[in-house]
Amino acid sequence: MDEEMLLYHVALTQIPQIGDIHIGILLKHFQHPTFIFKAKRKDLEHIPGIGSLRANYIKSFSDFDKIKSELEFALKNNVQILIKGTSRYPSTLEECIDSPHILYYKGTANLNLPKLISVVGTRSPTEYGKERTGELIASLKNQSVTIVSGLAYGIDTVAHRESLKNSIPTIAVLGHGFKHIYPYANRSLASEMLTAGGLLTEFMHDVKPDKQNFPRRNRIVAGLSDVVVVMESGAKGGSLITADVANSYNKDVLAYPGRANDVRSIGCNQLIRTNKANLITSGQELIDFMNWAPINVDRKPIQIEMFLALEENERLIYELIAEKQPISLDDLSILTELRPSILAAMVLSLEMKDLIHPIPGKLYKTASR
Repeated sequence: MDEEMLLYHVALTQIPQIGDIHIGILLKHFQHPTFIFKAKRKDLEHIPGIGSLRANYIKSFSDFDKIKSELEFALKNNVQILIKGTSRYPSTLEECIDSPHILYYKGTANLNLPKLISVVGTRSPTEYGKERTGELIASLKNQSVTIVSGLAYGIDTVAHRESLKNSIPTIAVLGHGFKHIYPYANRSLASEMLTAGGLLTEFMHDVKPDKQNFPRRNRIVAGLSDVVVVMESGAKGGSLITADVANSYNKDVLAYPGRANDVRSIGCNQLIRTNKANLITSGQELIDFMNWAPINVDRKPIQIEMFLALEENERLIYELIAEKQPISLDDLSILTELRPSILAAMVLSLEMKDLIHPIPGKLYKTASR
């Protein structure tokens, strides 16, 4: 992309009263960002959602020196500028209606790999929360995942550190620009992540870590991931905001339960109780829930003699599960035309022989052997 087009793309994000959704509307109408700034006022006013107020802000924008300074900073500091709609922009985030038009990125991790997991939680975790976070991350070591969090104190920091410890790429989404690192105590952690993950933000380099920026940060944490895991949360806080946004994006949300009288588990328990999150207690349960097959595991074929020893109905059920997995009992009932009592007995027999396994959602899949 040439420098002029990049300049106008970034400039769009700095116009007052013009948000990411408005930018999408404008680009759909004009195709090229330069045409937006050169358009006649009356043409802008007639675009649905823009109107006279926003048209005036577009026509009066003149702070292109600030944009040029930002481009110079990016070039000097190896910051990638990712534009929505281009190949390097994370596809999981692009699907979200209010995703940022511009992202600034420093790091080595590929933002378009599958299996991005956001791990969020309280800033003051218990030992239980720290241990569960460590177990979760360690169990994902062979899953080719990327861990996303917000670089905050507490669970965020534990998630990033445990990822580095287990050689898992980890991305921190910032609520400020690259001129600042917040919290200050995580400067060395952020630096280490640049070679084993990366730092991502929608804010220009000199934007400070002001309070109002962090809900915007949280929507990126939610939108960037395939699944959000909440690990300890009070009755209010950024973790619950992230979970709510993830639900609005139709992302999977998982939560670790806590003790009924623990104030740092109120949020997680509430998410589970109101069906806004599915309960998990281990990393393996996350893997099962997401139906992610183990990586680099020696999958030995089912022994021929065991397969031949199956009853006719057992063999039929096993072959259907192997072909269509994961599959529900209802679907098996339709395909086999077996009575429910017989089907249940055959499925239980296959489970006892360790040939099939149940997974969340009342589904079945073949066992890895």
